[in-house]
Amino acid sequence: MVDLKVNLSGLELDNPVIPASGTFGFGYEFSELYDINILGTFSFKGTTKEPRFGNPLPRIAECKNGMINSVGLQNPGVDKVIAEELPKLKKCFNKKVIANVSGFSVDEYVYTCEKIDKEDQVGIIEVNISCPNVHNGGMSFGTDPKNAFEVTKAVKKVTTKPVYIKLTPNVTDIVSIAKACEEAGADGLSLINTLLGMRINLKTQKPVIANKMGGFSGDAIFPVAVRMVYQVYEAVKIPIIGMGGVSTAEDVIEMMLAGASAVQVGAANLVNPYACRDIINDLPKVMAKYNIKSLKEIIGGAHNG
Repeated sequence: MVDLKVNLSGLELDNPVIPASGTFGFGYEFSELYDINILGTFSFKGTTKEPRFGNPLPRIAECKNGMINSVGLQNPGVDKVIAEELPKLKKCFNKKVIANVSGFSVDEYVYTCEKIDKEDQVGIIEVNISCPNVHNGGMSFGTDPKNAFEVTKAVKKVTTKPVYIKLTPNVTDIVSIAKACEEAGADGLSLINTLLGMRINLKTQKPVIANKMGGFSGDAIFPVAVRMVYQVYEAVKIPIIGMGGVSTAEDVIEMMLAGASAVQVGAANLVNPYACRDIINDLPKVMAKYNIKSLKEIIGGAHNG
């Protein structure tokens, strides 16, 4: 028997596979397709203080080996998430969930995190300081170590649950941002968010996306994600949730060897809604193939020797 269990800051997961925020709604939508309790957990749709309608259309552009999105954090706002979305989720998911939170000021992050922290269903708070497709804020918090430190420290003051900071790859040195978050008290890190991308329509000779640019995700970004997880693992002592272009059980193992304690799957869910289920089902076979008995034992394995 192989052991798929992993641990994130005291939260025991049956396996390391976690659908990424923004690709899995609030979970119950996918429960019509399969029993989502097979997941390690999942990160729900990015939630803000106020409701957001998101960015103008079109918001999606296809690419070779990936996609660009500029959805703009469309969500019903934290009060409605607590009053409506979490009760719906409770009916079909009996594990703790990861609450993904965004904000446009330190005060907004604090407000939303403090509210969501009181919810029993929430096991981890994932603070997105890295969303690259919102005009005012987001990007700036995640690109400067001082700002990353400030948000992390402020959120940690008002929360009791583990706080994981989600980092942007659109920086010169992701390690300095990761260290600033750790220093401010972050319990863990999630990386990477999307790269910044753009497509141009040859007929109109204009950008495909109304916002011009958006977050590039999918298979093509996987090597960048592995490299950044590897670099951050060398620099910090806190756990990492690795993500970026993960679509197979082999990718999960590679990401864990780089240093991830668990792995999020994003764009793959939009291509195949059964992606996470399939990865979980494939993991024992792939582990057997590479003589891996326990996933916990391979975390950071690529750094040994």
